Amino acid sequence: PNGDASHRIAVVDVDGLILNQNVEGLYDSGENPVSGFREKLEAAAMDGRVVAVVIRIHSPGGGVTACDILADELRRFKAATHKPVVACLMDVAASGAYYLAVGADRIVAHPTTLTGGVGAIFNHVNLEDAMAQLNVLVDPIKAGPHIDMGSVTRPLDPEARAMFEETAEGFRQRFLGRIKQLRPGVTDADLETISDGRIVAAPKAMTLHMVDEIGYLHDALGEARRMAGAPAAEVVLYHREDAPARSLFAIAPKAPRMADVVPFSYPGLDRAKLPAFLYLWQPDPTLPRTTTR
Repeated sequence: PNGDASHRIAVVDVDGLILNQNVEGLYDSGENPVSGFREKLEAAAMDGRVVAVVIRIHSPGGGVTACDILADELRRFKAATHKPVVACLMDVAASGAYYLAVGADRIVAHPTTLTGGVGAIFNHVNLEDAMAQLNVLVDPIKAGPHIDMGSVTRPLDPEARAMFEETAEGFRQRFLGRIKQLRPGVTDADLETISDGRIVAAPKAMTLHMVDEIGYLHDALGEARRMAGAPAAEVVLYHREDAPARSLFAIAPKAPRMADVVPFSYPGLDRAKLPAFLYLWQPDPTLPRTTTR
């Protein structure tokens, strides 16, 4: 804490994959991101000294529904408290993480931030050849020709692919509509440029009106103080008692737990990683855990 203790700027962190589950493993932090975000916003809402919130975002995105829940929780927080919210984009704030950031009153991006990823993906994996090498024969009994559409045991047939593409396109249009509604400075030409899901660096994001300012965390805090009319407000970071945060850049969730004995994740071989629709920049398909165990 520093500054005037009668006013506070609350820093709420969003780090890692945004999934509505208790994530555990070598690559995860042991915290339900959706639940944690809600708890922190509730703490900021109940603290009468908090005059503004800075959401510090470092995430490639996550599940479509999980990201949408975070966005709605932020909307509810703003409607109930009328406290200004500034999003500060760290290394990466892509896809579902940007979907969340759009709900802030101002977006400050680090000079080297990567953002964008306006689109949706269905993380289908075809393991037909791998299963054949293991002499595994899948012989389902089903009622309804598409009840197992998206199965990893075979390629997507054209009809199933078309249905998945239609759903993904609907999620993409929802994303674009959110940007158009909440960031009126984004032009139709800007939307057309980013609608292909590209990732852009902060300077390009500025030219596309995706962010409002290029700066650092302290610049985002200054913007929050200015918007709240509290230039000397102290800064607080919400965290668990067993995860002390000694600086503004500390990650609040608990330390990782060794839930998995295998130090890698092969897509499709674990039922905990069933196909799902994601607002996610996903250059590496092996790490995300997209459903509960």
